[in-house]
Amino acid sequence: MPAPLGKTPTKKMPRIEVFGLEGSQSTRAAVRFFRERRIVVRYVDLGKRPIDPAELRQFMDQLGAAAFLNSDLATDRGTLLARIRADASLLRLPLVRHGDAVTAGQDETTWRAWLAGHKA
Repeated sequence: MPAPLGKTPTKKMPRIEVFGLEGSQSTRAAVRFFRERRIVVRYVDLGKRPIDPAELRQFMDQLGAAAFLNSDLATDRGTLLARIRADASLLRLPLVRHGDAVTAGQDETTWRAWLAGHKA
């Protein structure tokens, strides 16, 4: 296992943001995935701070509502955003962002591609 890094990312390091819940096993796995590769992530605990509506819209626009929700919620977009902000457990966690690219759930294949593309 590589030596742990500080909390300050370097300029050469990709900017990774992980949105999740502290008690979520998949969120902890995502943070561990990047830390093992010596990448400092910006972690947002949705239990302490709800996701910003603009960030949530970015995930919804790129992935579609069905791709990042744990359950089938058949409501209009405004109501759906409010319900998700109130209860983060409705989301398929973790939500991970690298620049404009986003993923929902544990998607190590895509994360590896991000890191490989960043090194090139």
